[in-house]
Amino acid sequence: MAGLPGRRIVLGVTGGIAAYKAVEVCRRLVDLGAHVIPVMTRDAQRFVGATTFSALASEPVRTSLWDDRDPIPHTRLGQVADLVVIAPATARFLAAYAAGLSGDLLTATVIATRAPVLVCPAMHTEMWEHASVQENVATLRRRGVHVVEPESGRLAGGDIGSGRLASPQSIVDRAEQLLSPQDLSGLNVLVTAGGTREPIDAVRVIANRSSGKQGHALAFEAAARGASVTVVTTVPRDVPPGAELVRVETAAEMEAEVLARAATADVVVMAAAVADFRPKVVADQKIKKDGGPPELVLEPTPDILAGLGAVKRPGQILVGFAAETEALRQNAADKLRRKHLDLIVANDVSAPGAGFEHDTNEVLILGEGIEQNVSLTDKRAIAAAVLDAVVALRAT
Repeated sequence: MAGLPGRRIVLGVTGGIAAYKAVEVCRRLVDLGAHVIPVMTRDAQRFVGATTFSALASEPVRTSLWDDRDPIPHTRLGQVADLVVIAPATARFLAAYAAGLSGDLLTATVIATRAPVLVCPAMHTEMWEHASVQENVATLRRRGVHVVEPESGRLAGGDIGSGRLASPQSIVDRAEQLLSPQDLSGLNVLVTAGGTREPIDAVRVIANRSSGKQGHALAFEAAARGASVTVVTTVPRDVPPGAELVRVETAAEMEAEVLARAATADVVVMAAAVADFRPKVVADQKIKKDGGPPELVLEPTPDILAGLGAVKRPGQILVGFAAETEALRQNAADKLRRKHLDLIVANDVSAPGAGFEHDTNEVLILGEGIEQNVSLTDKRAIAAAVLDAVVALRAT
């Protein structure tokens, strides 16, 4: 399944200026369906009010070992958690955790839990680089604690350097990865995304309405499930941390980049909307309006998907997409057969809320022994259904 439905995450917030970013981490986790239980230290409340987290999270914020009806709140929190996330994690917290000092509810909880723990350090550069902090982080890593390294950038006080809390999206991506099935671990997954743009002259292009949202959702889902991901895309959208990003514009550029990488890919997902035609002659300069409408002579673009199907090696999974406006199943089944695909994902782009530019989609997934209708849902959920089908095919 996509996201984190029903997963119980304890979100620990310690007393650093970056505590305000934990509000966005909380919101994003809840948006993914997680049940978020916030725990704030006393110093954290100097930076962000407890009411903020209580309003956004799934339960009221916890702040003390002594103000809970449960006589052992830290044990109970540790037992129910699927994951504990500490964002930000201050130098003081890292030292206490490494030393096993349970001086407050949060440190007692991380010591009491057997769930995975993800710490996200944030502090000034000199503190982050101090030998004691680095030794404490190394100690925690050896014990199996997961760490999202801080970023470099502007710090409190205006300095520039390392130690800034990682972005909320990076933290949430790592949390999702830790809680996702790692059924694509060790696999190389190549994903294409966006619509190609074929030049008419120095200014104008032939394009389509693809936003790239579905392709990039597939990339994030594959990364969360353990894959090494390459994204060949025409759109300026985020890609998963660690993914290879290849920017292209035209069908010919996409063909060259995809073919250069396809041989080493275990799974190729062609979610891009590749133009079927391009101008045979491209004007070097802008065509002036006063010369009248130009007569465009079009020629076919390379059929990247068919080319991949012709050279597909044994064991490789090739997934195509079909954007249709009629005869959805018939057209999809024909494309599946003609292009030697393992799976095809078809959608009616004329349906309300589906297809180009929307955050939602509804699709038909076809393959050998596979026929699944996925009703209207967000594109990350569509991505999960597609990759579930890939995993099922690899198991046969």
